[in-house]
Amino acid sequence: MIGTSATVWGAAAGALLAFAALTFGFWGMVLVAVLAAVGALVGAAVSGRINLRAAVDAARGRRVG
Repeated sequence: MIGTSATVWGAAAGALLAFAALTFGFWGMVLVAVLAAVGALVGAAVSGRINLRAAVDAARGRRVG
């Protein structure tokens, strides 16, 4: 969706999490949030927006770049 602002995406994510909280309870909402984050990470890796190897190396304290 070209032109969609971060505010709109944030509001949509908040609405999804609120619906998950109402439907599945707190832990269901946490599961939805974790799976959404994993999906976003996989999508970014597949599209080439993020280099997972560099991110893992940075998290481990290794020099990157």
